[in-house]
Amino acid sequence: MQGQIVFILWRESIEALLVVGILSSWLAERRAGPRARAFLWGGVAAGLALALGFAALILGLSNLLSAALRSALMTAMVFLAAGLILQMVVWMRAHGRSLKREMQAGLDSAAGQQRWGAVFLLAMIAVAREGSETVVFLYGTLAAAGGGSLTPVLAAMAAGLVAAAATYALLRLGSRLLPWRRFFRLSEVLLLLLGCALFTTGAGDLVAQGVLPFGPPLWSSAALLDDTGGIGGLIAALTGYRAQPDAVTLGAWLVYWAVVGLALHQQRRRGAALAAQTRT
Repeated sequence: MQGQIVFILWRESIEALLVVGILSSWLAERRAGPRARAFLWGGVAAGLALALGFAALILGLSNLLSAALRSALMTAMVFLAAGLILQMVVWMRAHGRSLKREMQAGLDSAAGQQRWGAVFLLAMIAVAREGSETVVFLYGTLAAAGGGSLTPVLAAMAAGLVAAAATYALLRLGSRLLPWRRFFRLSEVLLLLLGCALFTTGAGDLVAQGVLPFGPPLWSSAALLDDTGGIGGLIAALTGYRAQPDAVTLGAWLVYWAVVGLALHQQRRRGAALAAQTRT
């Protein structure tokens, strides 16, 4: 679980830092004054407040529910987290290359009229979006793990934030070892594997709740890689690997990767069609 939390905080924080970094660099290039930067950091603060409010809403709602409804909510959040991961990958594939150009084009128009509210809005939306997604991911991850002590969770969150700051610093320096495109491609693969882990856990929760049937293992690869501890447990938490999968687990793998393949195929088709329209 700690590995999942570190990765989630790392990846989500970098996306928020990317947008804030673009805005900050744009303001620096135009020698914007303190008022413009106040709008930027005000938007960051507002986004954090919205994300924290969303977290409080989810926690408050879960405390009001019965044990059965709370279990159903946790399972739903696990599936929602898996879906958001796929949506994030598809969105970044569609907009990642042109994100900076599109943002700056809109900002240039606003800057001509000294309308710094656009900076505030973009910063707020970016931080609130990534923060809210992080809340969903963390809730889903904790639900999948079944709770436990908060100390390792907080330590993992701190490690994820530190790793994100260090990675972002390397990316801003333009290190050849970690260019933007390679970073996003690698993180996309890791995100999709994490989504599979969450989706598989959600399917297992439905079996435990009696929604899906329980069945015997179809095979066992425990002799090669056991998923109950050590390296095998870490791989299972980050990828959805099961040493003794049943029919539901196998079906979850097939459904998840079929949806991933279809979503990425449709995104490539839309990208190709847009590129053809641009050339003409």
